[in-house]
Amino acid sequence: MVSETRGQSTSEGPHPDEPPRGPGQGPRPPERPDPAPRGGILMGRPFGVPVYVTPTWFVIAALITWVFGSQLEPVLPRLGALRYLVALFFAVAFYGSVLVHELAHTLVALHYRLPVRRIQLQFFGGVSEIEKEAETPGREFWLAFVGPLLSLVLGGVFFLALRLVTPGTVPGVLLAALMASNVIVAAFNLLPGLPLDGGRMLRAAVWRLTGRPLTGTVAAAWAGRCLAIAVLIALPLLTARRSGPGSGAATLTDAVLAAVLAAIIWNGAGQSLRTARLKEALPQLNVRALTRRAVPVSADTPLSEALRRAREAQAGGIVVVDGHGDPYAVVREAAVLGVPEHRRPWTATGALAHDLAPGMRLPVDSGGEALLESLRRAPASEYLVVDADGGLYGVLSLADVERAFATAMAGR
Repeated sequence: MVSETRGQSTSEGPHPDEPPRGPGQGPRPPERPDPAPRGGILMGRPFGVPVYVTPTWFVIAALITWVFGSQLEPVLPRLGALRYLVALFFAVAFYGSVLVHELAHTLVALHYRLPVRRIQLQFFGGVSEIEKEAETPGREFWLAFVGPLLSLVLGGVFFLALRLVTPGTVPGVLLAALMASNVIVAAFNLLPGLPLDGGRMLRAAVWRLTGRPLTGTVAAAWAGRCLAIAVLIALPLLTARRSGPGSGAATLTDAVLAAVLAAIIWNGAGQSLRTARLKEALPQLNVRALTRRAVPVSADTPLSEALRRAREAQAGGIVVVDGHGDPYAVVREAAVLGVPEHRRPWTATGALAHDLAPGMRLPVDSGGEALLESLRRAPASEYLVVDADGGLYGVLSLADVERAFATAMAGR
């Protein structure tokens, strides 16, 4: 029910003409996460987008089965224990409706040529992971609105189907529950605060009025935080007022539910705000500014000699070249750090390098989103940077990129 847009960011870093950092002199680069982490159980690939069911879904499905099954006892008393089977069917059908909601976001995103990484069905609904933001506020609005719209349409379909069956029967109870649940899903998602669809619609409206997407995100994110506080306070109060005295158990249950919902909304709003600020910092990411000068050496060069040449050249990277002088591997800084000083004269530099896989050669004039997409496609700790003619320009360290990100965010 919540659609996420993944964003990234960066900032300026040191230029090669600044004081260099040699191999073994900087911090160990952190491991880069898997660019396509598993999202649970793969259920299919509609329209080419993988749909995953997370383990938390089974928790909520069991909870829905237990609660709804208990509520069916006075409505369908003749069913006995079979009412829990009916309740399980409702849980599966309800999440089928949630999947339709998310597929609506996905289809509009694909129509606007926005890549969709995956759809996840999880504890509190579904998430469509859209990797890029819409280019205009109008597209952002429709991308967000289509999900609640489809939920309302489904509610209407179940309402019409309800008129064709006998009330008080299993089909009648299921259709009534599915109608109500889809209307609730639509209404909840239309609340004006990120990360809900209504928050994205508010973001689009403010973006349209101000001309600045970040302003829209800030407004919608703070609206989401206010919404989280309202949910935390209002839901238990409404339950207590509706149920009256002696409703302590119901009020406590709703208080826990409200706390979980409020935490999800608050964290989602904060993440949206951080993503927007990172996005605004992207133009500052410049390969030329972050590149370290590098020295070329042959694979059999002792590490101590390679480091000596790097210090003399004030270089921060080492590249392994073949007999024609063409680079084919980059020395890993983390591997250099792992070699004791007394072993370096007896260690071949080539043993500490990783071959240049496809995507690990970066043009010196790249930057911004294009650079981040290159890093995502070919995860590594170091990359070879080449000039316009394809010649060696230097080495880009992932640690430097991450440090630039941290510096950019610290100033925002």
